[in-house]
Amino acid sequence: MLKLSSLFNYVFFSFALGAATAHAECSSETLGVSRLMTINNASGTAVGLQSYPQTLELADHEVVLTFDDGPAAPTAEVLNALAKECVRATFFMIGHNALEMPALVKRAVKDGHSIAHHSYSHPTRTLRLMDEASAKADIDKGIAAVNQAAGGPTTPFFRFPGFADTAVLKDWMITRGYTIFGSDIWASDWKQMTPKEELELTLSRLEKIGKGIILFHDSKLQTAQMLPEFLHELKLRGYHIVHIVSGESETPLTHADANWSSTTEPIIEKTLGAHNSASKPKETH
Repeated sequence: MLKLSSLFNYVFFSFALGAATAHAECSSETLGVSRLMTINNASGTAVGLQSYPQTLELADHEVVLTFDDGPAAPTAEVLNALAKECVRATFFMIGHNALEMPALVKRAVKDGHSIAHHSYSHPTRTLRLMDEASAKADIDKGIAAVNQAAGGPTTPFFRFPGFADTAVLKDWMITRGYTIFGSDIWASDWKQMTPKEELELTLSRLEKIGKGIILFHDSKLQTAQMLPEFLHELKLRGYHIVHIVSGESETPLTHADANWSSTTEPIIEKTLGAHNSASKPKETH
């Protein structure tokens, strides 16, 4: 449970007065939020060891829950599971989806989650393969759309679709005070699998690393169906939820060792290379 002083910060940073009441009603039987972590909203950075050589400074058995690609039909079930366990997460929303389902955005705000950004269109070709001006326009349009759906300012966190950033776009966002999020652990829920398979895969990866920023997709029904059991297992195994919010304190970071290399970059290059090959006109003889 949150301390009273942290609770006031929680309400302020999440723009959700209702979150205070909901959290106060949580019992000791729920997983809850163990603490807040403030991410500096004036000095952006990039975190997540699968893409960047630094991540948030978490203690052993602390996790940050993040969800991409919503809002979508399964988002309501995800929000229900989180509310039942009094857990707060960060939602990286697609602008187009937010305008299509503003009620879900507003509910996520009311429930006290951090509302973040994932471009407007989540382009199939990724922002990396767009020209710079078009990519920036898509990002800004997405931020505006999510803000509109939320009914006010949201959180200056951004995750590149497919993790496919560019140095120019990443630095542009950071200079604007946005923190760029990769992840430390994938659920790999973009692949078709049963909820049980996803549960076992995610827990095995978490147990191996012991902490980190976990990436799910609230657009996936299998994830929504898996989430209640996952939260239950977190509590049984002694894990603690850290909720990230925007504020003025320095972002707590830990840096990778000298042997670090990106997990995502080889996959991105392979995927985009295959896309480019498929899109080239075939030669005729």
